[in-house]
Amino acid sequence: MEIFGVRIISLVLFLMLTKNLSSNAFGGSMKDEEALKEGNNEMENSISNYGEMRGVKDDDWQMVQKKGNQFVVNDKPFYVNGFNTYWLMVFAADESTRGKVTEVFKQASSVGMTVCRTWAFNDGQWRALQKSPSVYDEEVFKALDFVVSEAKKYKIRLILSLTNNWEAYGGKAQYVKWGNAAGLNLTSDDDFFSHPTLRSYYKAHVKTVLNRVNTFTNITYKEDPTIFAWELMNEPRCTSDPTGDKLQDWIQEMAFQVKKIDPKHLVEVGLEGFYGPSTPQRTQFNPNTYATQVGTDFIRNHQALGVDFASVHIYADSWISQQIADSHLSFIKSWMEAHIDDAEKYLGMPVVFAEFGVSSKDPGYNSSYRDTVISSVYNTILNSTKKGGSGAGSLLWQFFPDGTDNMDDGYAIVLSKSPSTSSIIQLQSTRLALFNSLCNTKCNWGCKKKKLLNKILYHDEL
Repeated sequence: MEIFGVRIISLVLFLMLTKNLSSNAFGGSMKDEEALKEGNNEMENSISNYGEMRGVKDDDWQMVQKKGNQFVVNDKPFYVNGFNTYWLMVFAADESTRGKVTEVFKQASSVGMTVCRTWAFNDGQWRALQKSPSVYDEEVFKALDFVVSEAKKYKIRLILSLTNNWEAYGGKAQYVKWGNAAGLNLTSDDDFFSHPTLRSYYKAHVKTVLNRVNTFTNITYKEDPTIFAWELMNEPRCTSDPTGDKLQDWIQEMAFQVKKIDPKHLVEVGLEGFYGPSTPQRTQFNPNTYATQVGTDFIRNHQALGVDFASVHIYADSWISQQIADSHLSFIKSWMEAHIDDAEKYLGMPVVFAEFGVSSKDPGYNSSYRDTVISSVYNTILNSTKKGGSGAGSLLWQFFPDGTDNMDDGYAIVLSKSPSTSSIIQLQSTRLALFNSLCNTKCNWGCKKKKLLNKILYHDEL
């Protein structure tokens, strides 16, 4: 049933193509008519193949790689439509809630989403993975194993974050507590970035996670293509050093550390995307003046050796005003376009908008506005995709199954309660999946299918 829905949308696109694209649409040349004929045949094949995504053979389940400003798998583009569900490991640690992990992946797969971002940490908290430095709860680690193995069953890849800037699930504050318990006399949570002992704690955690052998699949994490990328930290900030030097030094050391242990997987920092001192001409795109003072620096941070792609978050309702406003939409568009441009011109890498959403707790909220925000993000990605740009995908914050209302921070999307949102997600997934299927990196955007692809994926009537 679930795959059938996606195939129907694919078929509709195919019928629109054959109905609307005559030889006149291509200027009537014989060459373009051949492209159309070839494209029709490939489209038919892609419709069949897309419905069989869950049946991908292990031999075809390869690592995601970066080639220029694109992600690729098996030398084909891999544009991302995905989601966040941060609590998967904790739910998997309890038999009574483990089934919700399966539900998340099953429902996400039903609307064609292919990447999930989630936590590979829980430091010193309830159901902690890391109870104290280098001391782990094996049952919780097995829960993370389950998350990874279950994701693969539904052909969903994972971005695994390794710690938190915020106190939820421990994060840098917990590392500082551990340091003080060891007699270090630390005074700021930002000492996490600079104190050599705390750096050694974090590096030990990285080593443990990357070298973990999954108890369900017997595959070492660092060898598992199910893992899309490692994220150094969720939303790192270092407000004690607005120059950004302290955080930059930490990023350089930790990106190198991850790559030294695991050169096969991609690495990203986990940044929100704020512009900093190295690019004063770009700070005009920041949502507020405070954003320039949190110790992050979008372009400089992503130029660190070992960082493979850029991450950006989008929260107009947190950064500009909680009250819903049309100005949020214009901010979202300019924020995204600025980062896509910079990823192309200065970084030469893909950029993923790794968190975005609208809270139902915002004054003036309604589901139609949320759909408008989601559509705006998706359309900006598509506008980049059709030009072969750096806009590589986006991840909704956040995706929930039924019966998890107690975890909702206001941003949860439950498909059964949001049919219009579900349709928008599914259409975006279909467009990106068809593009990923129809083209390959050797096209280099000069291939004879370019016009065809644009007509298929970006038809005005959609």
